[in-house]
Amino acid sequence: MPTYNEIGSLEATVEQVMALPLPGLHLKVVDDSSPDGTGELAEKLAERHLLDGKPRISVLHRKGKDGLGKAYAAGMALAVEEGARFVVQMDADGSHPASAIPQMLGTALSTGAGVVVGSRYVPGGELAEEWGWHRRLLSRWANAYAGTILSTRVRDITAGFNLWSAEALHAVDLATLESAGYSFQVELKFRAVHAGFSALEIPIRFEERRAGESKMSLSVQLESAVVPWRLRLRARK
Repeated sequence: MPTYNEIGSLEATVEQVMALPLPGLHLKVVDDSSPDGTGELAEKLAERHLLDGKPRISVLHRKGKDGLGKAYAAGMALAVEEGARFVVQMDADGSHPASAIPQMLGTALSTGAGVVVGSRYVPGGELAEEWGWHRRLLSRWANAYAGTILSTRVRDITAGFNLWSAEALHAVDLATLESAGYSFQVELKFRAVHAGFSALEIPIRFEERRAGESKMSLSVQLESAVVPWRLRLRARK
């Protein structure tokens, strides 16, 4: 769970995750030196959630803000290194339903999928009513754009709510990922599918963020437009 200035939403999201009936679950918060105190709040939450005297939450403090993709890669790589069999990536802003995690895990265990996507764009998937038509159109277009170029058949290839097997993450080699922004989601899924892992989608309802502001900048949008072509050309080579 990467964070940057998410002090207004982190606690509620963490409590929802930690309330899940998954005793083997460990939450890793990756904070990029949030000036609003998010990292300090995460440490306090870690002190609150113990199992047999051991923390169920750990916090990775990074020295600077160099992109959502880099934060995800750092946290996911560390989770696998520490022995995680499956890794869920989700946002701290409340947009991803923690209640879907047991179903995602069950799907991976029953099918052997390398990645299970919490999808907005399969039957049953929804977007919050607060999303305006322009945001809906941009999201649909981004998925159609990347999906057409890369031919992955993943309907929500830009989704940020995903469960990965450790095997799939080893195969994609997180240390070599180039995307720093939201295009990380596309690059990681493409690499996993290209390496032979199956990607399954389950429907979720994507909510509006609880607090704070979106981190989507112009440079991030430009990167997202270029990355699918770069991936396609390299795959052909």
